[in-house]
Amino acid sequence: MKKLPVGIQTFEEIRTENYLYVDKTEHLYRIATAGKVYFLSRPRRFGKSLTLSTLDALFSGRKELFEGLYIYDQWGWNKKYPVIRIDWTLISHRTPEEIERNLFVRLKIMARNNNLTLLSERAGDCLGELIEELHRKTGEKVVMLIDEYDVPILDVMGKPSEEMKAMRESLHDIYKVMKGSDEHIKFIFLTGVSKFSGLSIFSALNNIEDITLSKEYASICGITQEELESNFSEHLLVAAKELSMTYEELLDDIRQWYNGYSWDGKTSVYNPFSTLRFCKSKEFQNYWFDTGTPTFLIELLKNRNNVESFLRPTQTQCSVFSSYDPEHLETLPLLFQTGYLTIKSITRENNKPIYQLEPPNFEVRDAFIDHLFKSYTELPMEEMTRLHNEMSRHIRNGDSEGLERNLKAMIARVPYQLHIEAEKYYHSLLLVWLHFLGFEPQGEILTNIGRMDAVWKLPDVTVVAEVKFSVDVNLDKLLDDASKQIHDRKYYEAYLTGTKKVILLSVAFSGKEIGCKMETVN
Repeated sequence: MKKLPVGIQTFEEIRTENYLYVDKTEHLYRIATAGKVYFLSRPRRFGKSLTLSTLDALFSGRKELFEGLYIYDQWGWNKKYPVIRIDWTLISHRTPEEIERNLFVRLKIMARNNNLTLLSERAGDCLGELIEELHRKTGEKVVMLIDEYDVPILDVMGKPSEEMKAMRESLHDIYKVMKGSDEHIKFIFLTGVSKFSGLSIFSALNNIEDITLSKEYASICGITQEELESNFSEHLLVAAKELSMTYEELLDDIRQWYNGYSWDGKTSVYNPFSTLRFCKSKEFQNYWFDTGTPTFLIELLKNRNNVESFLRPTQTQCSVFSSYDPEHLETLPLLFQTGYLTIKSITRENNKPIYQLEPPNFEVRDAFIDHLFKSYTELPMEEMTRLHNEMSRHIRNGDSEGLERNLKAMIARVPYQLHIEAEKYYHSLLLVWLHFLGFEPQGEILTNIGRMDAVWKLPDVTVVAEVKFSVDVNLDKLLDDASKQIHDRKYYEAYLTGTKKVILLSVAFSGKEIGCKMETVN
């Protein structure tokens, strides 16, 4: 069984150290042979760096690394091209001066590694000189690979406009060199999260091909269902055994948690980072979301009172996906480009495409609401602890009225912007509240005859919950419906072993009213 390359973004290491590699070289072959200048936007931790590392090895002629992959018999290995690779995550970029100083040093090192001496004294000039000298020395045009080109801009988001302007001008001076060096360049590939206007990388390179929404490259990053089952089957079988699930049940839960990203409205892919982390830990958790949700994004939504675009499916036109000005941020494109919304479907009106945007999956939807909820409520830790202990006591004692009071405290803290009249929303809200108070619930648990809304465990109790919502059905009827569903589908059967008590919890939201009903089955 191959090792899982969690956090490894170097193609050479993956191929030489027996790590699992999902073969994406068919995409790279088409890219490398069909055009010259490409841009690809994908969210963070989605495989962009590995894509560039693979292109680096390809153009460098590392044939031995590609044995057994699609491209092995397709590529002309007789030529090796000089490669300049710039990864902005590895270059200090807090200020324009820091960019100038550190990029200058890195370019000098690249030159020295190729037995070249650069005479220029500025980073932009050094880049142009390095490109020309590499072409002259090797006789082959240069391949330019620029990873996370927009990191310096993203890191000054929300700061004064003067800082953003200075950063953009600094990057402009560097990127404009590439246009002047066109005759020395064979291939350019840039990655990033966002496509910002005002940078010369897009205005100067007017022949750049943006493949972000291309159907042909919809699965260039991420893992398709077929790739998951063909590459990860051994790891998934182990996970299914550890979690006491069937293989089919496990596949369904993984799909709900980590699949759902799409850039063409048809091809759906798994988040590779979360999928790898799950296969390694064998636990369903928020992996990708918890690796650095930007504070400025949460605060932006909060300050604008604009969370509906995340909570409800939103339709928009293709203008959302065009480059935009980082000094005048729009909520929808920002949520899309950073991976919190994805394209679920594409329809046409008057021959123009209309895109429906939604959160991609359970991991993103519920974790994002959790962050929003914490940001809005700002409950002190001691209050959270008190409410957690109260809820635990209410459940152990079968105190439905006490539990209702706890849930009403939750609703009272939710601002009107976060209220959506939909059962799915209240299901998510209950999970958020449980997470918020320190419980560890699992949501949407698959059984052989249905899907439970939530299950969570206390040291001596397992709680099986069903949530119902309606604006025009009374609480008693909703509670009866929830209880009937639990009993009819026997959601609780899997938890009847051992000495733990099993409580069946029905929760109903009727307009602004809240009701609870608890039953003990052993």
